[in-house]
Amino acid sequence: MILVIDALNKHKFPEIMREMFELRARVFGDRMGWDVTIKDGMERDKFDDMDPSYAVGLNDEGQVVSCVRALQTTGPHMLADVFSAILNGEPPLRSATLWESTRFCVDTKRLARGKGRSSVSYATCELMIASLEAAKEAGVTDIVTVIDPLMDRILKRSGNTPYGYVGKQADMGKVPALAALLDCTEERIARIRAFADIHHDVFIAEDEIVAAENYQPAAQPVDASERVIDLKGYCAEQIDAATTDHERGAALALQQVLFDKFHSTRACNA
Repeated sequence: MILVIDALNKHKFPEIMREMFELRARVFGDRMGWDVTIKDGMERDKFDDMDPSYAVGLNDEGQVVSCVRALQTTGPHMLADVFSAILNGEPPLRSATLWESTRFCVDTKRLARGKGRSSVSYATCELMIASLEAAKEAGVTDIVTVIDPLMDRILKRSGNTPYGYVGKQADMGKVPALAALLDCTEERIARIRAFADIHHDVFIAEDEIVAAENYQPAAQPVDASERVIDLKGYCAEQIDAATTDHERGAALALQQVLFDKFHSTRACNA
């Protein structure tokens, strides 16, 4: 089951967030040997301070077993600012309808082999489905994801074959990395669902997590209105920082998407 965490609800799930960052430390720091910052057993970077969206996989005991991060490409993102060697001189991809997916990982120690519900394969496919469905719901048409060759093979085996690649393969620690392109279509989602035999809704509602015994609420909730102000400020910064007509157009498009999404949510809650 997948829980979506973003700027508006992350204050509700401090323990899940901690477990997610700990999983990232074990995968990207210990197992893959990437040059990442680990503090107190958790892997975080500057992009986590930009209030991205996360899809977090939980097992039946409520433990974190998978996660992935989604970030808009109209502003700073990893392919443009960290993995620029992959671009091989090409300009960064920037569009309001293109999200960057990074830090995709599963807990190979907590999950079993095979294709059962508690397997690595199942958790991987469930996270793929959730990532694509959440992006599609938000109006995103494409995803660029920085992966290693092993993950590239996993994508292809699971019916999630990239439709293209950006730049070239480059060394990023113990393993090389490359940037793949995925379209957020019903056809792609259906292929992954068929491969994994997953036909139910993969998402879990917030209130189900809040009601769970292992849920630990934050001491001080964050006012949602403050997050709206943050998003407005972020959009204004991106528009001001645009150096080309294309970048300015992408930033304005993102502002409109967020504006429509916010007012749609307010109308539903009224």
